[in-house]
Amino acid sequence: MAPITAVELAVRFQEAGPASVPAYERVKNVIAVGVRSGRWTHGQQLPSEHQLVGALGLSRMTINRALRELTHEGLIVRRAGVGTFVAVPKAASALQGVRNIADDVRLHGHCHRTEVVHVREEPSEAADSDLRAAAGPTVFRSLIVHYEDDLPIQLEDRLVNPAAAPRYLERDFTRETPHVYLNEVAPLTRGEHIVEAVLADAAERRLLRIGRHEPCLLIRRRTWSHDVLVSTARLLHPGSRHRLEGGFGAG
Repeated sequence: MAPITAVELAVRFQEAGPASVPAYERVKNVIAVGVRSGRWTHGQQLPSEHQLVGALGLSRMTINRALRELTHEGLIVRRAGVGTFVAVPKAASALQGVRNIADDVRLHGHCHRTEVVHVREEPSEAADSDLRAAAGPTVFRSLIVHYEDDLPIQLEDRLVNPAAAPRYLERDFTRETPHVYLNEVAPLTRGEHIVEAVLADAAERRLLRIGRHEPCLLIRRRTWSHDVLVSTARLLHPGSRHRLEGGFGAG
């Protein structure tokens, strides 16, 4: 993959916005437009700060501020001793509503696949009191890693009410997600979720391929079909690879 050249950035910088716009903002805008438009793709290397200072005729402080803010916004990543690169786009999930993660990944032009760690029957003692009451002595449990291309973006730990989905253990979740199957047999009519920031444990870090101090986004979700509690799920996302989206407005 060819690196982005300082000359190309310099040309686009000269064309970018009025001189009244602060220089660091113009540098940011040039790079942000290139990334968001798909002209530059994840993994492409940007010129060094030194190269940008020379090509754009700006101070190192100005260049550093632009790159620092782009890093904070998740558009680029800076690796000490290696260089600056276009970041992998963050996967997005709906803050309101429940969507199929495979559809979200494909919507952004990427490939979705799953790695099934296990699907099995377990005592319901690990479930919350509402699911224990609905399910009885046992629940079905699936632990699945969802990938965007070759990058793990979600660890789905789901407990399912056997009465709502009696054939859950027979399904091939490398071909369809639990969300799709459960919506077929027990259509979603109500859901709730809680979102919090956490650190993953050692086993979770291994499955998600993240470092010890990587912050994660955790969604705890419960879903019902009419009056029946169908499943509870613990959805863990590496913070650097995921964001929540939502909207609201007056009715």
